[in-house]
Formats: sequence, structure tokens, C-alpha cells
Amino acid sequence: MGRLWDRLTGTRYPASGVAPLSAADVRSALLALNGPEVPFRVRNALPAEKADLVAERRVLMPATGSGSTRRQVERTMKTRMRLDPAKRELRSLDEQWESTLIGDPPRRSLSRTYGRGPAPQSSREWTYERGPDGRRHKVETFRFDSRDMRNPLRDTIVGSGWTWRGVFRL
Repeated sequence: MGRLWDRLTGTRYPASGVAPLSAADVRSALLALNGPEVPFRVRNALPAEKADLVAERRVLMPATGSGSTRRQVERTMKTRMRLDPAKRELRSLDEQWESTLIGDPPRRSLSRTYGRGPAPQSSREWTYERGPDGRRHKVETFRFDSRDMRNPLRDTIVGSGWTWRGVFRL
């Protein structure tokens, strides 16, 4: 059951022979991920979040429709992380919120959904455009993948000699 549960929660273990860093160094490594080239932000958690660090990403998907029927989807992903120096592991809880906004400009929310747990999500949109050769080509106009945030966080932890443990409750 242990391996199956680890697979369901996305738990990853460090390679053997990797010397574990201190909790302060792991925290610094996670905060160092912030920058213009990453689509998320890592920050210290607020007391109400009951975590040590939080990684956050907001995505506004392209609008569809026009006028009062115009719909726009906003997705917020948050990974709350708690460091456990005694076990040399980081427990992570993934949360997602999605709101559908209607109107032009968006004035009210039509629906809201919430989910938590390690559930990879991916969205893509394409349009057809004429290329220089006069033929129609499929061009990607929007791309979203939740692994763009989770993988760098997890790789930093595992590379630091710590265990990345996905949980459903912190």
C-alpha cells in the first residue's frame, strides 16, 4: 500500500548519496525560484494558511463570446508547503480555484469550483493562421500546465536531499 499511496500523492524521494541540506537552506532554495522566467511566486505563508511557504499561480484564460455572454475563466493554484526538519521532508498540499466570469468587462462570477490534492491539469488553445507559404497552420495561443509550478518545486526539494510528500491535509 505504501508505494501505491506514494504514487497517488506524488511523493518523491531523494537519490541515495545526496547529502540533505538544512531547513534554512531548503527554504532559501525555494524562495530563490522566484524570478521573471517562472510563471509562479513562492512566498512565506500567512498565519491563516497554516504552512511555512506558499507557491501561487494565477491564470486568466482567454475570453470566449462577446458582450453580455462573454465568459472568462480565472484559475488560481496554490501549493502550501510545510517543512519537517526532523524527517527531512516537505509536505505539500495543492489547491485549485476556478471562477467563470461573465460580462464585458467581467462583472460577476457565474460559477466557482474548488479542489485539492495532486491533480495535474493542462489546458491548451489553438487558432489557425495563414503562414508565409499561404497555407493554414495551427498556432498555439494559450497553454496552461499545473506541472510548470509543481515540478520545479519538487525538483528543488528532492535535489536538496529531502522527501517531497504530497498530502490531502496539512
